[in-house]
Amino acid sequence: MGLFEQINEDMKAAMKAREKEKLEALRGIKKVLLEAKTAKGASEELSDQDIVKAIQKLAKQGNDSANIYKEQGRQDLYEQEMVQVKVFETYLPEKMSDEKLTKAVQEVIDSVGATSMKEMGKVMGVASKKLAGQADGKDIADKVKALLS
Repeated sequence: MGLFEQINEDMKAAMKAREKEKLEALRGIKKVLLEAKTAKGASEELSDQDIVKAIQKLAKQGNDSANIYKEQGRQDLYEQEMVQVKVFETYLPEKMSDEKLTKAVQEVIDSVGATSMKEMGKVMGVASKKLAGQADGKDIADKVKALLS
């Protein structure tokens, strides 16, 4: 079963169990996926990798919104947003540990042959593609900076 079908099945289960928050989050995911499917120039089917990218984007936006709500003292909206983010994260691959991320970025630096911060862009291009879905872009950039400086 593909990820899209899994999301549909989980929506049905959430409806039957009357899990309002989970259902709302799953409907948000499905809306984004349907928009991506029907976008001009898009293929008929979305790959699981495309679906994961879309869900990652939703999770990042949700985290950003939750942080803003927390800063403004809106605990109710913060908690609501975090419930949705937790649902999004169930469909994402597990994040890399700090040690694995360091090792992977070091391998990329070695393969590219980078020796200074001037070559950060080259390293980031390769590392971002290699580690897509496994680590956040900000974490990758921080690790590249730390290892090149």
